[in-house]
Amino acid sequence: MAVERVQPEKSGGKVIGIDITLVEPVAGATLLAKDFYDDDAPDMLKELLAGPADVVLSDMAASATGDTQVDHLRIMALAETAHDFARQVLKPGGTFVAKVLRGGTERALLDLLKHDFVKVRHVKPEASRADSAEMYVVGTGFRG
Repeated sequence: MAVERVQPEKSGGKVIGIDITLVEPVAGATLLAKDFYDDDAPDMLKELLAGPADVVLSDMAASATGDTQVDHLRIMALAETAHDFARQVLKPGGTFVAKVLRGGTERALLDLLKHDFVKVRHVKPEASRADSAEMYVVGTGFRG
């Protein structure tokens, strides 16, 4: 969990989250119940950050339609939106993580990430089912 890693009470760091649905409060984190696509959402996040971020982590996912290609395109659009936000707020050397689904268009996102980050890789969490197309792209060493 991000709060355990950051330890805001000791480090002075911040953990800020946004979710379209109301989630249980997390001690040490500031959580917004808001759609990231709302016009004011990015500015609200930037205001809460009050400076550059070390990490932008996107676990956004659209509701599944059952059509693999549509679901893939929708989650890739969310990952690209998260990447655009990360480019605006990350400090040099920062990290970006976003959920994606394998499906054929992730190459375009990887090319964008390779332009902005020193190292880019895919990560499949151990908790993810082996047959799941879900994975994460990780960019480290933001070039700013």
